[in-house]
Amino acid sequence: MSAAYLLLAAAMAGHGGHEAHAGHDSLTYWMVRAEMDAGRRRDDAETVSWDAEAWIGGDQSRVWLTSQGEAHDGEIDHAEFQLLYGEPVSDFWDAKIGVRYDVEPEGRAYLAAGIAGLAPYFFETEATAFLSEDGDFSLRLHQEIDFLLTQRLVLTPSVEIEASASDVPELGLGAGFTEARLALTLRFEITRKLAPYLAFDYERALGETASIARAAGERVEETAVRAGIRFWF
Repeated sequence: MSAAYLLLAAAMAGHGGHEAHAGHDSLTYWMVRAEMDAGRRRDDAETVSWDAEAWIGGDQSRVWLTSQGEAHDGEIDHAEFQLLYGEPVSDFWDAKIGVRYDVEPEGRAYLAAGIAGLAPYFFETEATAFLSEDGDFSLRLHQEIDFLLTQRLVLTPSVEIEASASDVPELGLGAGFTEARLALTLRFEITRKLAPYLAFDYERALGETASIARAAGERVEETAVRAGIRFWF
């Protein structure tokens, strides 16, 4: 969840996004957000992806449930779920800790710990470290920023980089930087809670991971054009 949406959710809490506990001044807030889209990759494969999250909690602590994944030609390529507990460490940053489980490419559990918030110049940032059940350590960094072209039209460039501390042969990963994803998304906000969008994605395997992919006869880079819908409540 981006920091901007956290602030927006709090502002909208009086419209059904909270419930008061009898006898206490504190409030319990909640929010659900999802993005779902479909498109086509450069290799002509049809692609469907999703990115969803929900949280519930108060001003000082929250529980998050997230899911993201992608399917190509009807077969799931990647699907993960995270259950996290978070607390603010400053006005614009939350620290999170919890677990992640990948359904695909193979069932695998991780411990997860990271930080999310608003970096200088309004870059929405999330950095997370993962430790798998097999002891493999990895990192994921995601940044994005919104540019308001009009009051309803928003352009969002984003970048995500992943790295692994060691080789993970069963996942086709080499030590070092493993993958980079660049995206450019243009959405039209019919309302603040509902926005269709178009997106252009570029993904590339990096370093030793790219060498492993080439040796297996796999593509090391891919592009895709997608259309979807974003909503929250």
